[in-house]
Amino acid sequence: MITVHHLDNSRSQRILWLLEELGLAYEIVQYRRDPKTLLAPASLRAIHPLGKAPVLVDGENTLAESGAIIEYLVDRYGEATLKPQADSAARLRYTYWLHYAEGSAMPPLLLNLVFSRMRSAPMPFFVKPVAKALAGKVLSQFVEPQLRQHRDYLEGEMSRHAWFAGEAFSAADIQMSFPIEAMKARGVIDAGQPRLIDWLARIHARPAYQRALERGGPFDVLR
Repeated sequence: MITVHHLDNSRSQRILWLLEELGLAYEIVQYRRDPKTLLAPASLRAIHPLGKAPVLVDGENTLAESGAIIEYLVDRYGEATLKPQADSAARLRYTYWLHYAEGSAMPPLLLNLVFSRMRSAPMPFFVKPVAKALAGKVLSQFVEPQLRQHRDYLEGEMSRHAWFAGEAFSAADIQMSFPIEAMKARGVIDAGQPRLIDWLARIHARPAYQRALERGGPFDVLR
C-alpha cells in the first residue's frame, strides 16, 4: 500500500492529485502546521530527516521531493497516460516543466513570502523601520519584477499549447500547479492573465483534483 505523509496546504496536495489521476489506492498520514510559525511539525523528521512534505512510502521505497515522487509514480504506474512519448517534442517540454516548477518558479515565490512577512514580523522597535524598508526594497526592486517576468512567460506559453507539455494533460501540469496556485493566491496572476486563469479552472474541474481535496482536506496556498 502506498502511504503519503501529507502536510496541510503544501506541495503534498499535488501527490494526492496524481495518485487520484492514476487510480491508485493509498493511505494518508496527516500533519498540521504550527498555527504560529506555519512550520511542519517535528514528527515529520521521523519519516525524513528534513521534516518536509510530501514523503511517499511505497513498499521498501521512501521518497521525498515532489518532482522525484511524480517521476517515480508515473514511471512505475502510469507512463502511458501521464507522460508523453519518448523522443517527442512533448517529452522535452514535459521534462522541462517538471524541473522548472521548483527550480525556477518557486524561488522568487519563497522570497516573496519571506520578505512580505519580514515587514510585519515582531522585532525590537528600533530595528523595525530598517527591516521594513529593506524588505520593501528587495520586494519592489528584485522579487516582484522576477515574479512578473515568470508570470508573463507562463501566460505566453499557455498561448502555444492547451497544457504545459502540449495538447494533452500530463504530470507536468500537476507539478506546475503549486507555483501557479501560489502566484494566484499572492495576486501575481489575475484577470490580466486569462490563459492561466483558464488553465487553473480546467485543473480545478478535473474529478481527480476534486477527489484529492476530499481526501486531503482544504487546500489554501500560504500567503
